Amino acid sequence: MHWFKIVLPLTYLCGNLYILIRLWHGLRIPFNRVGMAGNFVLPVWVRIIVMAIVAVAACSLFISISIRHNEVPYWLMKLLHVTGSVWMLFMFYMIMLLLPLDIARAVIPALKSAAWFTSAKVFWGASALVAMVLVAGYINYINPKVVHLNLTLQQARVLPDSSLATGTESDHKPLKIVAISDVHLGYGTGRSLVRRYVKMINEQEPDIVLIVGDLIDNSTKPVKAKGLHKELDSIKATLGIYMVPGNHEYISRISDCKELIAETSITLLQDSIVTIPLQTDICSNAKEAVSGPVLKIIGRDDRMNSLRRKSLETLLAEAKEEDLPANCCYSDTLIDAGNIGKREVYTIVLDHEPYDLALTDSLGVDIQISGHTHRGQIWPFNLLTDKLYEQSYGYRKWSHSHIYVSSGLSLWGPPFRIGTNSELVVLKIL
Repeated sequence: MHWFKIVLPLTYLCGNLYILIRLWHGLRIPFNRVGMAGNFVLPVWVRIIVMAIVAVAACSLFISISIRHNEVPYWLMKLLHVTGSVWMLFMFYMIMLLLPLDIARAVIPALKSAAWFTSAKVFWGASALVAMVLVAGYINYINPKVVHLNLTLQQARVLPDSSLATGTESDHKPLKIVAISDVHLGYGTGRSLVRRYVKMINEQEPDIVLIVGDLIDNSTKPVKAKGLHKELDSIKATLGIYMVPGNHEYISRISDCKELIAETSITLLQDSIVTIPLQTDICSNAKEAVSGPVLKIIGRDDRMNSLRRKSLETLLAEAKEEDLPANCCYSDTLIDAGNIGKREVYTIVLDHEPYDLALTDSLGVDIQISGHTHRGQIWPFNLLTDKLYEQSYGYRKWSHSHIYVSSGLSLWGPPFRIGTNSELVVLKIL
C-alpha cells in the first residue's frame, strides 16, 4: 500500500495543475465593459491573485487534516475543511468534463476552429454545469432518506410497560431499531445537521438506537468546542443507545473518542456485548424463569485495531456464556448466542466495515449492521465500492443472516451526495 501513498498525492497534484492551467486561460477571456467601447481583459496581477486563492483552496483540506489536533481557531479549521473538500470534488468533475473535450478539440479541426467552442468558453461552460450538479448534490445530502425494513425473527418482540405489569401477550409490538452510521461529527457535520438527525431519529420512536462507527470525523476538538456530542443526549430510545468504533474514531485518537462518548448516554461496545431482555413476566423470586426472547448486541472493534480485536467466533462464545442483567431472572432455555435450535436468543453484530460477511452468516448470526462504504458517496465511486465489497450497500438475506450495509447518515469530506443517498435505517424485528 506504500505505492498508493505516493500515487494518490501525485495524481491530485497533476489534476490541480491541469485545472490551474485551464483556469489561467479561462481568465483571459475578453468581455465588454459597460458604457465603454472595446473589450477588457483581466490584468495579469488579478489573474495571479485568483490563481493563488485557488491553489490555497486545493491544499486546504490536507492542511486541515494535518493540523487537526493543534490549537487552531474553529472558524479557520471549518473554512479550510469546507473549502478544501468542495474544491476536491469540483476539480474531479471538472477533469472528467474538460479532459475529453480538450482531446476532442485537439483531434477534430472543426471544433478547434469553432468560435462557440473556444478553450475559455469550454472551461466556463463546464464550471457552470459542475456547479449545478454540486448544488443538487448538496440538497440531496442534507435531506437523508428513511429506509424501513421489516425482519422476521420468531418471537423477537418487546412489550410496552403497561403490558409488562399484567404479563399479557395481547399488546406485543415489534422491536424497533434505528441504525445509523458515518455521522462524522466535526467541521463538516455541525450543530444544525446534528439536531436535524436527532429529530429524525426521535420521530421513529425507537426502542434501540445503534451507531455503527465513524460518529467522529477527524478530531474530537470541534465536537467538544461546539458540544456536538451533547446534542446526542436528546435521542430517546427506551432500551438504550449503543455504538461501535469505526476507522475514524482511530484517526481521531480512540482514547479521546472514548472520553468524549463517556460524557454522553451512548454505550460504547468495543469487542464487548450487551444483553437486553425483550419481554419478561414478573418474577416472584430470583429462581423463577424469565419468559420471552433476549437480544445480544455484539459490538466489534474496528479493523484499524486488527492486531488486538477479537474474532467473531470468540465474541459469540463470550455471548453464549454472558449472564443476563442483574435485575433479571435466569432461564435454562436462554442459551447459545448463535441462535441454534429453538432457543429464544437473538444476536445483532455491529461491525463498522463490512468484511467477511460469509463468515458472519456461517456462524449463525441473526443480524449484522455495517457502514463505512458510504456507497461510494458520489458517482462514479459507487460503481467502485460495488466491486470492492461482497455487499457494499443495502439489505441482503444470506443463508441465515440478515445483513444491512448503510450508506451513512452523513459523510466524510465533500458535502455532496451524487448518485447515492444519506440514510437512516429503521429495522422492525417481527
